[in-house]
Amino acid sequence: MRTSTQTKSAEDLEQLALAPVHFSRVAALFRPHVGTLGVVVALIVATSGLTVVQPFLVRRTVDEAIPNQDLRLLAWLVAAMIGLTVLTQGIGVIQTFLSTRVGQTIMHTLRTDVFRNLQRQSLDFFTSHRGGEVQSRLTNDVAGMRNVVTTTATSIATNVTTTIATIVAMVALSPTLSLLSLVTLPPAIYLTRQAALLRRRVTEKHQRAQAVMQQQISENLSVSGVRLTNTLGAQERVYEQFYDVSHELIDLEIEQQLAGRWRMATLQVIFGIIPALIYLVAGWPGQGISIGTLIAFSTLQTQIFRPVTGLLNVSAQWVASMALFSRIFEYLDLKPDVVEPSVPRVPASADVAFENVSFRYPGADVDAVAGVSLDIPAGTTTALVGHTGSGKSTVASLLARLADPTSGTVTIGGVPVSQISASDRADMVGVVSQETYLLHATVRDNLLFAAPAATDDELWAALKTARVDDVIAALPEGLDTMVGSRGYRFSGGEQQRLSLARTLLRKPSILILDEATSALDNETEKAIQETVLDAHATRLVIAHRLSTIQDADQIAVLDEGHVVEVGSHDELMARAGAYAALVHAADKEEHR
Repeated sequence: MRTSTQTKSAEDLEQLALAPVHFSRVAALFRPHVGTLGVVVALIVATSGLTVVQPFLVRRTVDEAIPNQDLRLLAWLVAAMIGLTVLTQGIGVIQTFLSTRVGQTIMHTLRTDVFRNLQRQSLDFFTSHRGGEVQSRLTNDVAGMRNVVTTTATSIATNVTTTIATIVAMVALSPTLSLLSLVTLPPAIYLTRQAALLRRRVTEKHQRAQAVMQQQISENLSVSGVRLTNTLGAQERVYEQFYDVSHELIDLEIEQQLAGRWRMATLQVIFGIIPALIYLVAGWPGQGISIGTLIAFSTLQTQIFRPVTGLLNVSAQWVASMALFSRIFEYLDLKPDVVEPSVPRVPASADVAFENVSFRYPGADVDAVAGVSLDIPAGTTTALVGHTGSGKSTVASLLARLADPTSGTVTIGGVPVSQISASDRADMVGVVSQETYLLHATVRDNLLFAAPAATDDELWAALKTARVDDVIAALPEGLDTMVGSRGYRFSGGEQQRLSLARTLLRKPSILILDEATSALDNETEKAIQETVLDAHATRLVIAHRLSTIQDADQIAVLDEGHVVEVGSHDELMARAGAYAALVHAADKEEHR
């Protein structure tokens, strides 16, 4: 069975095989900061050099200043030790500041570039990708970029320079003791690395269990989760699942603590053995090694252990860093399905036309809509009706350009929607769907999201049109009432009306209502429909109840993606065709 560390490494290698990363592209991110990075490298080299000076000061202090009672020399040596410590720490602060600033700047650039490119993607991208994956790329992966600069890159540079400087200093102090260190260092590093890998495996198992527990808390103690659990009577089952995960953490916590203890014990044994062997060789007759040299060498021996061990992780760090870049670049390189026009055009009217329009969802075997041709004159109302899955919502989404037709053209004022800029299209076309989405903010903030410059009078007028003004006025905080997560402060019908009011605030010249009042009672739905029908906008309505769209200027009946009938309510009823069958079926259902 593969360990989680092996699994993570395998995932990184698979990611790089799927989306290789050229180092030149990574280097391009750092090119604007090459001057700052040069300073960082210089500071790292300076720090490594200063670090190995300290043992030489110690040797001279022990071998000369103290035995000879040379207070003047002792004072200079002590002052030099203190000065080196202060200088080294000061350089470390500057180095951290510079590397962190570079990392944060690059992270900001990537984060905003990825966010902007994701905004350009069609709805199909977000329906085919898990929301958690998209969020993880934008937050965790991009945040990991900081570690590439502030941890991985600086760690490699620091470990390399420190190792070289320390080895040179050790040889200068005592070639004999240096040879002993080279013999004992490899097994010591091996044992330490094995203990570290053990702790890493246990820690990752612990983190996975913590993540599962966190997911259970998030899912089962949210508004939706509690509602689902209570309505399905699953409280006990959910509790048992949480109990099992929580109980598993007991063993994992013990294992994690023991793994950490074993690691510390291994380190302590190694730190005890190596100095003991050094003392043995130093005390062997004929070596002539002074006490100061022995103390200085022991200090360097301790210092070299950490950077050498760190260099062993360079390969894994490099693969992990490149996989990180690969995942980020993968999203940066996404080509949007809905491309902005290079030379946008602005329609002169709100006439809508579908000209032999077909659309097939990616991976589907048949068209969702096929050969749809439909004219909607400005200022009129067209209702789309048909069985579930007949293509009504797809037609509406093509008008809003949430996707582009596979073939055919959708036009507004004679201009293809693909040639209208996103901002102009959003100003012209307002969409209210059955699935409402309210921000976790106040009623006012939700409304102003559509029209930031709207006045309170305009807000109340939109609420009145949507027949929800009385509900908001009755609340103690009125417009400043928090709607709650996804709008759970309000009922489904109230959420739909708030969503409608938000769209009406933009005063769109074309209004799409995709079962936007399905959660309302008959009387309220009919009242809102009448208000909307009296508006001056061009309206495309997909109604939950056929009785509410009988006054539409024209009704288009869809069946398996095809328009099979078009006409007014009276005309279609007189034909006794598909529309009449739908009306009769709805009447029977209503009187059951």
